[in-house]
Amino acid sequence: MAERIVTANGVEICTEPFGDPADAAVLLVAGLGGSMLWWDEMFCATLAARGRFVIRYDQRDTGRSVTYPAGRPAYSGADLVADAAGVLDAYGIRAAHVVGVSAGGALAQVLAVDDPGRVLSLVLISTSFVAGDDRAPLPGPTEELTRFWGTPTPDSADRDAALHHLVAYQRLLTGGRRPFDEAFARDLVRRDMERARSYPSAGNHELIEGAAPREPVSAISAPTLVVHGTADPLFPVEHGEALAAAIPGARLLLLDGAGHGVEPADREMLAAATADHTGQT
Repeated sequence: MAERIVTANGVEICTEPFGDPADAAVLLVAGLGGSMLWWDEMFCATLAARGRFVIRYDQRDTGRSVTYPAGRPAYSGADLVADAAGVLDAYGIRAAHVVGVSAGGALAQVLAVDDPGRVLSLVLISTSFVAGDDRAPLPGPTEELTRFWGTPTPDSADRDAALHHLVAYQRLLTGGRRPFDEAFARDLVRRDMERARSYPSAGNHELIEGAAPREPVSAISAPTLVVHGTADPLFPVEHGEALAAAIPGARLLLLDGAGHGVEPADREMLAAATADHTGQT
């Protein structure tokens, strides 16, 4: 199937479906500044082959969805949550299995708390408690990661320098316990930059107000699978453990040596785990 521009929550969102629309729907929600490409096509196709109708989409200010001037986002985290529901509406889907990674996992939590009828089940990958859910202090990012954030960001007009910077960031996010596939990361970042309407606008996600649910995550009733890498440098593994403990009935899948996000080595296993989890409801 080809990409499809839909109107969701009053704005243009670029989506791409995989599989048979008659199958159970799985909505993939990307992380901070991430376009649909960060949900690898092989992951989507593998999940579709397991009898799921998979939809990935570009968040606002990423890929081919609506964009805003860099530094001036005219939306909030609550709008990003509404966009996810709007994508389902555009496909005529009342409820779906929702899979969120990193900040996308936070958006998925809000949707599950505030509009539980839209969420059949949850898969939360490399994420932590959504804003506003007070918990005992959890470990922060690694010193290496925080030092990287403090380095100057290349001018977005210098594509080569920006690409090098982003690939270096991806290397840090792996956590350093596994070999880093630099060629894969470089190709993904390059394609993401080339495909975007306005690549610098992806930074707007760092400026928006986060979405806060009406109740804590303990109110989530959807069957939940929490997936977390043991070497995650952004949200150390304690975040995943605490999140799974806080959501009633949640299961925890730890990925030994994995960092932050969905790594190529874990795609097939994670697709199988997602298919198994979403087949239980």
